[in-house]
Amino acid sequence: MAGNSFGTLFRFTTFGESHGPQIGCVVDGVPAGLSLSEADIQPDLDRRKPGTSKYVTQRREGDEVSIVSGVFEGRTTGSPIGLIIHNGDQRSKDYGEIRDQFRPGHADFTYWQKYGLRDYRGGGRSSARETAMRVAAGAIAEVILRELPPSPIIVRGALVAMGGHGLDRGAWDWDQVAENAFFCPDAKAATAWAEALDQLRKDGNSAGGVIEVVADGVPAGLGQPIYDKLDSDIAAALMTINAAKGVEIGDGFTAAALNGVGNADEMEADTNGLPRFTSNHAGGILGGLSTGQPVVARLAIKPTSSILTPRRSLNRFGEAVEVVTKGRHDPCVAIRGVPVAEAMMAIVLADHLLQARADGTPLTPRPWDTKED
Repeated sequence: MAGNSFGTLFRFTTFGESHGPQIGCVVDGVPAGLSLSEADIQPDLDRRKPGTSKYVTQRREGDEVSIVSGVFEGRTTGSPIGLIIHNGDQRSKDYGEIRDQFRPGHADFTYWQKYGLRDYRGGGRSSARETAMRVAAGAIAEVILRELPPSPIIVRGALVAMGGHGLDRGAWDWDQVAENAFFCPDAKAATAWAEALDQLRKDGNSAGGVIEVVADGVPAGLGQPIYDKLDSDIAAALMTINAAKGVEIGDGFTAAALNGVGNADEMEADTNGLPRFTSNHAGGILGGLSTGQPVVARLAIKPTSSILTPRRSLNRFGEAVEVVTKGRHDPCVAIRGVPVAEAMMAIVLADHLLQARADGTPLTPRPWDTKED
């Protein structure tokens, strides 16, 4: 199976299955001399881990990470960083009834079609369990974004819609994201979402959502102008997340309804004579290159496919079946997708920051050209 690695200079490879003994990853390309320990990684894993509220899967995993290589006396050595998390709360028997069935909305059929076999225990390799290692790699990327000049670059994410319910952007408060079970920046909306999701859970149903990720402090000039554009790499990274069905940068699809005047991000000089934009419809990226504004991306996550409502399908013998997915599942997988989306954004930005340093891109504003007399 190919395709288990992501990135160019900052590159990571994950391994392991949902119900295997452990999951892990190898992170390559981290500069030597950065301060790093498990304490830099664990807080991000704690935000993603299961069992943190009644609105996520009740699988109980400590998700305690161990660094097994690439760090000496608290500093990165420049060699590959190996990370391991041991699985501890698998219930493979929950999946016995569907070992020969294709669950609607899951990758069961496509895996079977490609490989002729599949790990039916929680989805095996296709399980969202794999995303724990992305979050671990993302935490290392965040160290790079904090410590390498021009630092710091800060990546934050929030759930901005759930099950068709939105929020009041006028009430946006980043501090609220850590205060509710939904990573929602609007306290009132979070209360309404809780009521809606409670009803869906009782009905044996699930909900999708929209995640927004914002990176502040990104210097102008990250990215490449043609095939390695910053926005295309962000879109690719976010689309690798389980259940992702769409990505937009800045105003995204809304921009198609604007005219040229409304969509143009006008420029002016600030009080220090430096360039600034008066709006950010572009989401901080023009021509594949960062503008120096906040980089903004949104990710659409489909409703959780594992539901208790019976759905029609087929088994691997071609027989009609009715599938009920038992076990412990997220009623809205978009909730725990927030720290995963943050991690993937951080990984792309760290990768492009290292590329910019390697190719000599100036990471501070260029001086204005002098007019010739």
